[in-house]
Amino acid sequence: MSYTIAIAGKGGVGKTTVAALLIRYLLENSRPILAVDADPNSNLNVLLGLQYNNTVSDIREEVRASTSISLSKTDFFNLRLQEILVEGEGVDLLVMGRPEGSGCYCAINNILREHLSILGKNYEFVIIDNEAGMEHLSRRTANSIDRLLLISDSTVVSIRSAINAFRTAHSAGLKVKTCSILINKSRMPLEQEKVRLIQDSGLGIEGYIPFQEEIERESEQGVRIQNVKTKDLHDIFGRLEGVRWKR
Repeated sequence: MSYTIAIAGKGGVGKTTVAALLIRYLLENSRPILAVDADPNSNLNVLLGLQYNNTVSDIREEVRASTSISLSKTDFFNLRLQEILVEGEGVDLLVMGRPEGSGCYCAINNILREHLSILGKNYEFVIIDNEAGMEHLSRRTANSIDRLLLISDSTVVSIRSAINAFRTAHSAGLKVKTCSILINKSRMPLEQEKVRLIQDSGLGIEGYIPFQEEIERESEQGVRIQNVKTKDLHDIFGRLEGVRWKR
């Protein structure tokens, strides 16, 4: 049974960097992992050192444009998902791609959701790096989330955005077992008024990721994140509920 962690938050807070760090931490103890890049501005592959050619959105458009009767849409999705899956060392990558075009995609998204659920069962962990607006999650591309990890920096704007993402998940009817905020690029603990803001929303603070120049530099340069110690990763992620018993 796979354990699904979705990562969300406003743009610029380091969601993709956190996703890459979390995957690297999990690779120390758990394999295989499915990484899902659900941000139209796809760059998780860069931080993981992987390359991709096609996306799930490409498949969606192929299905809409197809007039072939040789394969059902279900069989076509299954075939193409396997073809576009990027295989790495202990981690495979699936890139969602650009948003939908005009018209109704409900039937196609239902098929997609079913196949993503089946695909995810082949992995111990599924890590979803989501776009700022949680568009893929709000359309229930994922059936259920074991942990929704909301990334924020120490600013009130980012904290409020994380809280809004939490509320979006609930209003969309997502099945989320556990949800909390992780403060990224931290230089000191949050002030009490910010802590109260988070607590009043019904969320808790998972922890703090200290600002590290090496990580920031590699992220800005768009290269694979390497200059972080295993001990640092354990200090950051070792207390995550669900990760402990999966190790």
